[in-house]
Amino acid sequence: MTDHKKKIIAPVLIVIIVIIYYTGITIVLLNHNVPVPAGIIAILFTIIISIVFITVLIERIKEIKKGDYDDLGKY
Repeated sequence: MTDHKKKIIAPVLIVIIVIIYYTGITIVLLNHNVPVPAGIIAILFTIIISIVFITVLIERIKEIKKGDYDDLGKY
Protein backbone atom coordinates (compact mmCIF):
# COMPACT_ATOMS: atom_id res chain seq x y z
CA MET A 1 0.00 0.00 0.00
CA THR A 2 1.41 3.38 -0.96
CA ASP A 3 2.05 6.12 1.55
CA HIS A 4 -0.72 8.27 0.03
CA LYS A 5 -3.34 5.56 0.49
CA LYS A 6 -2.36 5.03 4.12
CA LYS A 7 -2.78 8.73 4.87
CA ILE A 8 -6.19 8.84 3.15
CA ILE A 9 -7.71 6.01 5.22
CA ALA A 10 -8.17 7.97 8.47
CA PRO A 11 -9.96 11.01 6.96
CA VAL A 12 -12.28 8.74 4.96
CA LEU A 13 -13.16 6.66 8.03
CA ILE A 14 -13.82 9.76 10.12
CA VAL A 15 -16.15 11.22 7.48
CA ILE A 16 -18.03 7.93 7.18
CA ILE A 17 -18.43 7.68 10.96
CA VAL A 18 -19.64 11.27 11.30
CA ILE A 19 -22.17 10.90 8.48
CA ILE A 20 -23.49 7.63 9.94
CA TYR A 21 -23.70 9.27 13.38
CA TYR A 22 -25.75 12.27 12.22
CA THR A 23 -27.92 10.11 9.99
CA GLY A 24 -28.62 7.81 12.96
CA ILE A 25 -29.55 10.74 15.19
CA THR A 26 -31.92 12.03 12.52
CA ILE A 27 -33.56 8.63 12.10
CA VAL A 28 -34.01 8.29 15.87
CA LEU A 29 -35.56 11.77 16.06
CA LEU A 30 -37.93 11.03 13.20
CA ASN A 31 -39.02 7.77 14.85
CA HIS A 32 -39.95 9.59 18.08
CA ASN A 33 -42.74 11.74 16.67
CA VAL A 34 -40.94 15.07 16.71
CA PRO A 35 -42.80 18.04 15.24
CA VAL A 36 -42.57 18.36 11.47
CA PRO A 37 -40.42 21.55 11.55
CA ALA A 38 -37.92 19.86 13.86
CA GLY A 39 -37.79 16.85 11.57
CA ILE A 40 -37.19 19.04 8.54
CA ILE A 41 -34.43 20.92 10.36
CA ALA A 42 -32.80 17.63 11.40
CA ILE A 43 -32.90 16.31 7.84
CA LEU A 44 -31.52 19.55 6.39
CA PHE A 45 -28.77 19.69 9.01
CA THR A 46 -27.75 16.12 8.22
CA ILE A 47 -27.67 16.80 4.49
CA ILE A 48 -25.69 20.04 4.91
CA ILE A 49 -23.18 18.54 7.34
CA SER A 50 -22.69 15.55 5.01
CA ILE A 51 -22.03 17.80 2.01
CA VAL A 52 -19.57 19.91 4.00
CA PHE A 53 -17.68 16.89 5.31
CA ILE A 54 -17.47 15.29 1.86
CA THR A 55 -16.24 18.57 0.34
CA VAL A 56 -13.54 18.91 3.01
CA LEU A 57 -12.60 15.26 2.53
CA ILE A 58 -12.14 15.77 -1.21
CA GLU A 59 -9.92 18.79 -0.57
CA ARG A 60 -7.88 16.84 2.00
CA ILE A 61 -7.38 13.94 -0.41
CA LYS A 62 -6.13 16.39 -3.06
CA GLU A 63 -3.68 17.86 -0.51
CA ILE A 64 -2.41 14.42 0.46
CA LYS A 65 -1.88 13.46 -3.18
CA LYS A 66 0.10 16.69 -3.73
CA GLY A 67 2.29 15.83 -0.75
CA ASP A 68 0.87 18.29 1.79
CA TYR A 69 0.68 15.90 4.73
CA ASP A 70 0.73 18.56 7.42
CA ASP A 71 -1.63 21.50 6.93
CA LEU A 72 -0.24 23.29 10.00
CA GLY A 73 3.18 23.47 8.40
CA LYS A 74 1.89 26.18 6.07
CA TYR A 75 1.19 28.63 8.89
